[in-house]
Amino acid sequence: MIPAPRLVLYAALAALVALLPTAGPVLAQPSAAVRFTRLAGDVREADGHLYDARDDTGRTMDAAQIVQPPSGPYLAVYHTALEDGRFHAAVATSTDLRTWHRRHDFGPGTSQPSLAATEDSGGDWVLAYEKDPDNHLELRSYPGLTALLTGRPERSFDAPRTLSRCAEGTPDITAARGGTVELTGHYRDRCDTDRQLTAVLHGFRAWRTHPDQRLDHAVRACGPRGNIGDRTSLRLAGHDLVLIEGQLRPDDFGSWRLYGYDPRLGRAEPVAVRTHRGSHALANPSATTITAPDGRRALLVSVFVPREGAAAGEAGELLYWRNL
Repeated sequence: MIPAPRLVLYAALAALVALLPTAGPVLAQPSAAVRFTRLAGDVREADGHLYDARDDTGRTMDAAQIVQPPSGPYLAVYHTALEDGRFHAAVATSTDLRTWHRRHDFGPGTSQPSLAATEDSGGDWVLAYEKDPDNHLELRSYPGLTALLTGRPERSFDAPRTLSRCAEGTPDITAARGGTVELTGHYRDRCDTDRQLTAVLHGFRAWRTHPDQRLDHAVRACGPRGNIGDRTSLRLAGHDLVLIEGQLRPDDFGSWRLYGYDPRLGRAEPVAVRTHRGSHALANPSATTITAPDGRRALLVSVFVPREGAAAGEAGELLYWRNL
């Protein structure tokens, strides 16, 4: 027989143990990458989609990023390889995510554009893109939507290359406020392989960059041995996620794949996206939440499908959205 004081002690210990988290699959939470794949991993189940997206002049909308202002039409920034042999970045507008009206061409040698509204200025915009020759990053600020759509910047900054003597590019603006722009990008490490960077621009004058080796290591742990390039940041179901492209084999455009990176854990994992006909190569990811044309909240995804890994009829820019 157990004495009464011990019974009290055992009861207290049992109550304490009951409060502790238990191990096992019951309490296991899916990663942000798994959540993304569950929601947007099958284009066939999307509430809307568009393969080989083009603007109203027939230009391909490669590496498109879609932004929704507080009012007015959707915006898309993208690039196209034209007859002059150079990339041209452009901005277009749409009311239905299917028909896009090109509004302005930012000129030859501009590519991989990223657009963001400033958080504290009431309508200003910041645009970043990769510029050639001497591949480097350029940033422009626009005092309102009209200035953006007509190509009249208020401020500009041509960023010096600081991490590579060969190339820095694929910007993704992550924040723009108080005269400070934060962004991510890639640099050509040893003029051989693309690796990740972070950058900050203060007052359109002071520029700082840093390698993002933590992200590089996480993606390489998933198998890519080629370039690690374009990426996009989003918040999904209360969790931060970075969608990023990684190349399994150098110089093989058919080996581009998508990976989801959890910044909190420093871990990446493959993100499987299934298209209607089974394209296996996907690159240049962009994702955001929007109000869809039917008025519901949705997750909008845009990816580039290289022809080397595309099924019939699926090469080019793919836009699709899934209601939340």
